Amino acid sequence: MKQVEKPATTPDNTMTAPTDDRYSRQILLPQIGAEGQARLAAARALIVGAGALGSHAAETLARAGVGRLVVVDRDIVEPSNLPRQALFTEADAAEALPKAVAVQRRLAAIASACRVEAVVEHLDAGRVEALVAEADGVIDGADNFETRYLLNDACVKLGRPWVYAGVIGTTALTMAVVPGRTPCLRCLFDEAPPREETPTCDTAGVLSTAVRAISAFQVTEALKILVGRIDEAGRALLRLDVWTGECSRTDLNDARRDDCPCCVQRRFPFLEPRRQTTAAALCGRQAVQVMPGSPAALDLDSLAGRYPAAQIVARNAYLLRLRADEAELTVFADGRAIVSGIDDPKRALALYARYVGH
Repeated sequence: MKQVEKPATTPDNTMTAPTDDRYSRQILLPQIGAEGQARLAAARALIVGAGALGSHAAETLARAGVGRLVVVDRDIVEPSNLPRQALFTEADAAEALPKAVAVQRRLAAIASACRVEAVVEHLDAGRVEALVAEADGVIDGADNFETRYLLNDACVKLGRPWVYAGVIGTTALTMAVVPGRTPCLRCLFDEAPPREETPTCDTAGVLSTAVRAISAFQVTEALKILVGRIDEAGRALLRLDVWTGECSRTDLNDARRDDCPCCVQRRFPFLEPRRQTTAAALCGRQAVQVMPGSPAALDLDSLAGRYPAAQIVARNAYLLRLRADEAELTVFADGRAIVSGIDDPKRALALYARYVGH
């Protein structure tokens, strides 16, 4: 397993923490101390998804003194995000700013010592291993099982710890996965439930306090990993219902499956690349994401030149948004698009083919 990069040392080889008192209250904690704070400063965390969970995790980790954050998100800020997602503003929504970029901008004013890299992409099999390989810990802020199984495969394969979390309605759960020491996601949930049987924030809603509550536990597991107390992570699956006040803890010491296809048999099907254009409905909104079957690098200026100004809703360095019949089409430079105003993947593919042509 990749070890956290060694922080700076003194002549007697003891690690050093920041010299000012910014983190003094955190350093007082025996669970962290000066050595743990120095490890945080040297650590690199990968956050996959900058929505409700990911935005809260990014802010908390930056405020805690993590030296580098890589934030990956495919989406843009919308008004419906503001009640439950941290860091974003109405101005971000008006600008249709990518969430990862909005997080990067906001954290620059909150924790200037934290280097934040914004990756405006859909995380897939072609990219995930390179990002995971450079991380000391991975935080799940995804809104779908496919991305979580992708993360699980990549982290188990490369030996990187990661922390899962999910929220629906007023309930939430989280667990840490430490490859080789704890059960992985597929030990507990071998297969994703059928999409049509799975409630989403779009169908069941989500309460902001459930997000904040479970994020506190998720980030705490991540901090255990990043400060070097990895043996204390991954001991339980925690479930909360913030409305009823109920909390349950499932011990994971004996939960690792002897026949797990991932962490025991070491089969990683979610890392296999796809070869055709696909479309999938997005959680929490009437929209469909369309992914090209092969990597694309669009010239957004040229694409914008194909349409009259009245059809262009928004344009910035990251995307072009067009009026597309009964929908709006937000096209990113990597060839990906989000078709808003419809929830039919076949219709979204047809609009994509007509307006983008890939």
